[in-house]
Amino acid sequence: MKAIQVQVPGGPDHLIVVDLPDPLPGIGQVRVRAKAIGVGRPDVLIRNGTYKWMPPLPAIPGAELAGEIDAIGAGVEQWQLGDRVLVSARELEQRGGCYTEAIVVPQEAPYPLPDAVAFEDAVSLPNLQLALALMRVAGLPSSVHPTVLITGASGGVAGMLCQVAKSMGFTTVGTSRTESKSSYALDQGFDHVIHTGQTTLNDRIHEITQGRGVDLVFDHLGGQSLIDGLHSLAPLGTVVSYNIIQGMPTEDVFKVLRNLLGKSLAVRCFSMHTFDQDTLARRALMLNAMDLMARGIVKAPAHQLFKLSDVRKTHELLDHGLASGKLVMQP
Repeated sequence: MKAIQVQVPGGPDHLIVVDLPDPLPGIGQVRVRAKAIGVGRPDVLIRNGTYKWMPPLPAIPGAELAGEIDAIGAGVEQWQLGDRVLVSARELEQRGGCYTEAIVVPQEAPYPLPDAVAFEDAVSLPNLQLALALMRVAGLPSSVHPTVLITGASGGVAGMLCQVAKSMGFTTVGTSRTESKSSYALDQGFDHVIHTGQTTLNDRIHEITQGRGVDLVFDHLGGQSLIDGLHSLAPLGTVVSYNIIQGMPTEDVFKVLRNLLGKSLAVRCFSMHTFDQDTLARRALMLNAMDLMARGIVKAPAHQLFKLSDVRKTHELLDHGLASGKLVMQP
C-alpha cells in the first residue's frame, strides 16, 4: 500500500511517498481502507518535527481518515466488512498515522459513520468536535443577544465554530486578511467578516455591537490578534486561545488584563488534548458532532480534493495560508 512518511523533519518536500505491506489486523483490531483523508495543521507540526505529541520517526502524519472496514481480526464482534467508519487519531495510542491507503486500529477506536455523511465531509468532523469542545469550555455569556468573534474566519475550525455558535443564538463576527477569504467566510454563514487589512478591528466591533463589545473571542492566531481580541471584549468577556500560529503576544497579557480591570476579562488557553484521558466526554463530543452533521444542522465546509501523491501541494497551501475550508486527499 501507499503511505506518506516523514523520515527527517522539514518542509513539504520532506513528505515521502513510500510502499508498505498491507497491515493485517490482529486480535481485537480492524483494518480501515481509506476513502478520504483530512489534511490539517497538526500534520504540519508532525512534518516539521515540532508537535508536542510527536510520534517517533519515521512517522506517518494524518489525524483523520474515513473509509470502510475491509478486514477484521479475531475477537471482533461489533464490526462487519463494509461498515462505513471514521478514524480519528485522537482515539489512537499516538497521534498521526492517517496519510495511508489503509490503517489497522483497535476495534474500539472507529466511529460508525452515518450514511447521510459523505466520506469527504466526514474528515471535517474532528473540527466540529473541537468546535463543540471550545463552546463547552468557554461558558455561556449572560448577554441576551451574545456576540462571538472568531479569528481566521475562512479556516475549517472557524467555520464549524460559526455554525455551532449561530445554532446557540450568537451573532458571529469573523476576521480575515484578504477580500477572497472574507467572501468565503460570509458564504460559510458568518454574520459579519472584518477584513483586517482594510479596517481597524476595534472600530468595526464598536459599530457591530453598538459600543458594547463581544462576549467571546476564539483565537488561534496568537500574537497581536490575541491582544486585539482582549480589547474587543465586552465586560465579563472571555478570550479562548486554542493555538498561536503567529507566535506569542509581544505585550504582557496580564498587564493588558489589569489595564482593562473595569471589565473583569478572562483568558482561557485550550487544547483538545485536555480530553485525552476522558474517553467518555471525548467520544460524546464526536457523536454529537456526527448527529449535527447527519441532520444537516451543521454542514461540512467546501473541500479541495487531492490525490494522496499530491500531499506536498496540500502542505504548501497550508504553509502559505492559502487554504480555505478543508483539504482532503483521496487514495
